[in-house]
Parts: sequence; C-alpha cells; structure tokens
Amino acid sequence: MTMQRRTFLGLGAAGVAGAGLTALGAGQALGALAGAPTTPFAVGVRQYTWWRGSRRVNTYVYYPAKGTPGSGPTTNAPVADGIFPICQYTHGSGASPQGALGHIRPLAAAGFIVPAPHFGSSIGDAYNGNLSRDASQAITGTLALNTANDPLRGHINTSVGVGASGYSMGGMTTHGLLTIAPDSRIVAAAPWACVDMGNPSPSIRAKVLFIHGDRDSTCPYSSARQAYRELPAPKAFLTFRGGTHNSYFSDSRARNTFVDWMRWSLYADTAARDRLPADASSSSTTWESILS
Repeated sequence: MTMQRRTFLGLGAAGVAGAGLTALGAGQALGALAGAPTTPFAVGVRQYTWWRGSRRVNTYVYYPAKGTPGSGPTTNAPVADGIFPICQYTHGSGASPQGALGHIRPLAAAGFIVPAPHFGSSIGDAYNGNLSRDASQAITGTLALNTANDPLRGHINTSVGVGASGYSMGGMTTHGLLTIAPDSRIVAAAPWACVDMGNPSPSIRAKVLFIHGDRDSTCPYSSARQAYRELPAPKAFLTFRGGTHNSYFSDSRARNTFVDWMRWSLYADTAARDRLPADASSSSTTWESILS
C-alpha cells in the first residue's frame, strides 16, 4: 500500500444526525440465541472508559432496553431480555456518537449492542491505524461486560463474532479493522464513505457492505471501489448515484440495508438477506452483491 491511496480525507468531514427506525415486523424474540428480534426495542445507553496503553477510549454503549419501542436512548435504562450480538460504530471526524444516532439507534433498536467510542483524535490516527486499534479496545471492553458486575452481564452473545461499522473517518476506522489493524473477531463490517486503508488481512473473513456516493469529493468513490474489489466475498456495494459525502447519511435506503446486512451477518437472518436488494434499490441507487 502506498500513501497515495490514503490521502483523501480532510479534517472537516463530519457526521450529521439522522432519524428513524427500521420496521422489524411482528412477534419479538428474546435475543440472539432465540433468533433475530422481529419488533424494535427501546434503546438504552451506558458510558464506559477503557484504556489502550496511554490512550483513553471513552465509549458510549447503546443497547436494546426495556421500555416503549422506538424510545431512547435513555441513560442506564434496564436491559431488555435477551442475548444480543455486538456491532461497533465509529463516528466521523469532528462528530460524536450522539451526532450519529441516525445510524446507532436503529442498530440498537434492532437488537444489537453498539459500542461507540467518542474520538477527538486527528485524522492521522485513522490513517495510522490507531483509531482501529482503539475501536478494537472498545470491543474488548464491551465483551468483558458479559461476565462483569454490570447490567449487561449475560446479555452479550460472545459466540457469533462481532460487527463493525462507521461513517467517513469511522468508515476508514472500520476498513482499517480489516486491513492495517486487523481484528480477527470481525465477521461483518459496513464502512460508509470510506477510503481504501490497505490490503485485506488474511486473518479476517467478514461479510462487508460498502455504502458510498459517487460524487463524494471528500472520500473519493474510486478509493472505496478499489477497497471493494480487493476483498473476497461475501460483499456488497450500495452506490448513491449523484450522492455527495453527506447526502445519504440519513437516507432510509442506506439505513435499512445496513441494518439488514448486520441482521443477516450476526443473527443468520436469511429473511433480512433476501430483503437487501429491495432495501437498496431505487431509481437513484445501484446495488451490487456477491453473497456466496
């Protein structure tokens, strides 16, 4: 990998808030061991601080909560009944987990535990892999809650692997977990608006969904396409034709495709897999996939 492949993202790229939840149908299961949930949960959030050496990793952990479906996030809300997989999320440069609730809330409402670090680091820490390693630390800390004296104890599915996702700088961080800072626990990934962070690691075998606008002047579409070409299947690419860096951040087509990708990958939800073309397809999008 050359530095030329990794010199696209400017410091001003930031996530913008979105809204809305994916409708999940009727008849709610209890969690990962009982199959994919079929109705949305309320969302809770708890805050943790973990360390990777001298690097502090402040993390908001969002999770399915008891309460009115669609509500939250509510700080320290009681955890919903069930056992849930982890899908980590990283925000864009200059943003925050709270500014990315349009992506995080639908995941937690759909039955995922979502550790979302708050990074104030420069974009250089994405390029050199530090943010990817910090994201790994957030995953490690969250997994450890399953056996800790914590409300999430016993609610985390530690046997199915982990998902990772993020937008812009967070998309770079996510792709970094597959390349320059590989985390072998990752079995599903969704880099939004990313750039190519390097050659795929042979230690990773993940289902990877790219989401990108083909008129993105911050993170060039061509770089994400290169990253897509280099990865083995299963993989997919959702293109927003005419889409800029921010234009599809809160788009329901991106959100529904993203959530169903994780439902298929981490819950083995084949109905979610079969919905993907309909989730993604419209007169202004292009859906490509190799799912086997």
